[in-house]
Amino acid sequence: MTAVQIPQAVLSEDMLERFRQRAAGYDRENRFFTEDWEELKQAGYLLMAVPREIGGLGMPLSAICREQQRLAMYAPATALATNMHLYWTGVAADLLRAGDDSCRWMLEEAARGEVFAAGHGESGNDFPLLASSARAERGDGGYTFWGHKIFGSLTPVWTRLGIHAMDTSDPASPRVVHAFMPRDTPGYTIKETWDTLGMRATRSDDTILDGAFVPDQYIARVLPAGLAGADLFVLAIFAWAETLFSNIYIGLAQRALDLAAAGVKKKTSVAMNGRSMAYHPMLQYTIAEMIIELEAIGAHADRVSQDWEMGIDHGGLWPAKLVALKYHCVESAKRVVDLAMDVSGGTGMFKTNELERLYRDVRCGGFHPANSAIVHEIVGKTGLGVLGEEPRWG
Repeated sequence: MTAVQIPQAVLSEDMLERFRQRAAGYDRENRFFTEDWEELKQAGYLLMAVPREIGGLGMPLSAICREQQRLAMYAPATALATNMHLYWTGVAADLLRAGDDSCRWMLEEAARGEVFAAGHGESGNDFPLLASSARAERGDGGYTFWGHKIFGSLTPVWTRLGIHAMDTSDPASPRVVHAFMPRDTPGYTIKETWDTLGMRATRSDDTILDGAFVPDQYIARVLPAGLAGADLFVLAIFAWAETLFSNIYIGLAQRALDLAAAGVKKKTSVAMNGRSMAYHPMLQYTIAEMIIELEAIGAHADRVSQDWEMGIDHGGLWPAKLVALKYHCVESAKRVVDLAMDVSGGTGMFKTNELERLYRDVRCGGFHPANSAIVHEIVGKTGLGVLGEEPRWG
């Protein structure tokens, strides 16, 4: 049997330990992870998905998933915010490998230091990427955008914001315009709204589009609204985003398990003559439950990421597979962290305990697309064979 070759890690242990030491302060002060960000850039972390011939590291999805999982064990919010740039460059790299060079410019710009972020979130939009409450109007040489974007990633540092909006100039055939707005574009403002339960260091503030014009060179796609517009560009966004989200929460849950196990071994019981609580049968059972959850989601995430990068033809099952993965990993991660808090004996409640922050951070997983409602809609429709029969545009 040939051993699997795992690429050398991009980030050193010393660097990761610095990230861990800073994470609590970022969270407490609700401050962007500026120092982490500079170190990530210097290490080439932002270029992992960019092909070697364009100046990047040329790493496949599964390898980047491992890196994000590892980073999340030290600094979950740092991993989450960085995720947005990684998935955009991953999408562009996938398209290029498929013979579509329409987004090659994104890879070239990333290699020159441009930072891509996600501006997809919209209040009331439960159909991410495939519909929008924002408006796009065609003009001479590009599109003008109006709308209110929430959960905008990498707010302090992005130079290209990925946005989408509806062009309804033909009411019978609404279109979704996917664009990347340069930072120096007039006609938008950033509203500092980010004061949240968890993942605070991401600084994912709101972006208000009020007549922002994006030229054609930064228009990536104009597609039919709804599932009819789910071409490789859109599907690849879900493939990279969902698998990377999943691995971030796996890493977070693994850290919670490590903290819980270390705590149990240190604690003693007067009812057990001062013996370590590691010998308590119910605590053994709880630790086992955590490990079983992690074994399941780890294998699930590996399989999906490897299938995607190998080009396995799952056809119309891909949307369900991708959203089901993220849902499974986040819900299991929540359970692992909850169990870690149970065995902490109350110490996890204190702000000085890392578990308290992980408990809040893991709650944010359900807010990333796709949320529970759309996950169950996509998976349910797929199982019933009616995925393409949308009531929204039926």
